[in-house]
Amino acid sequence: MFAHVGDRLIVEGDAARAGLIIGVPHADGSPPYIVKWLANGHIAMVSPGQFARIIPAEHEAELDYDR
Repeated sequence: MFAHVGDRLIVEGDAARAGLIIGVPHADGSPPYIVKWLANGHIAMVSPGQFARIIPAEHEAELDYDR
């Protein structure tokens, strides 16, 4: 899993667990990421698990939380 600032992180398809990636400490884009959760604005460092997915910033229109 690799990400860039501005990408979205969706955890287990749960809209309450969707966040904006605001920091990527590793130059290669690997986790952990600094995420601002959309539901409550909380900022946390996150190491996504196997059921998480990254939505690239240029594909935001494809966000579908019901999958």
